[in-house]
Amino acid sequence: MDVKLKENERIDDLEFKDLKIIQNKEGFCFGIDAVLLSDFAKNIKKDSQILDLGTGTGIISILLCGKTELKKITGVEVQKEVYDMACRSAKLNNLENKFEVINENILNLENIFENNSFDVIVTNPPYKKQNTGVINDDEKKLISRHEFLANLEDFIRVSSKLLKDKGEFYMVHRPERMVDIFSLMRKYKIEPKEVRLVFSNEKNPPKMVLIKGVKNGGEYLKFRENLYVYKEDGAYTDEILKIYNKI
Repeated sequence: MDVKLKENERIDDLEFKDLKIIQNKEGFCFGIDAVLLSDFAKNIKKDSQILDLGTGTGIISILLCGKTELKKITGVEVQKEVYDMACRSAKLNNLENKFEVINENILNLENIFENNSFDVIVTNPPYKKQNTGVINDDEKKLISRHEFLANLEDFIRVSSKLLKDKGEFYMVHRPERMVDIFSLMRKYKIEPKEVRLVFSNEKNPPKMVLIKGVKNGGEYLKFRENLYVYKEDGAYTDEILKIYNKI
């Protein structure tokens, strides 16, 4: 389906089931973290109602539409321009009946959705605390990377409210925030169930962590095998190539 592109926008082929996405080369484009989270969450149950908090241009939602048999996924994006790109990407992929996008701050979702209404929540939230790290002058990148409009506790608290009992919570974040993440998940009754650390290669510390939790789940945490992005020669590992559908 044809959609109109705006200045500095392009259509990227996701190389999976002919899915595509609109991105702005001057804005914040999706990274490997979003792709890995969509793969980590690909075994969600058939006909699930899913919420994607901070959907950005819709990359996780679009990939999950292709990887799962979900019933519907709702993406929440606070930035109007980015929300508009996600809407047009949904149309581009003929996913309007499966992927809905709303332009809203996650802090207002309790006024929009009933509590206990989603089977699954996925989120790739801003990684950096406000007033930490290198501050980007571009507001779009600032909101995407820093807890500028909502913080980690907000994402977990809202998720707990909106998840059904035994509903699943999937997040990608930075390993240095794991203690905060687990503490907040427990506080809001989302029990950490699976963890997978993501490394650039075998010689460096982990760069990302993939976390699955279950609302009101039992106490048992499983560490999955480490995921390495690159081999010693700098080429992608076979698992990354499989995730990107290259082999």
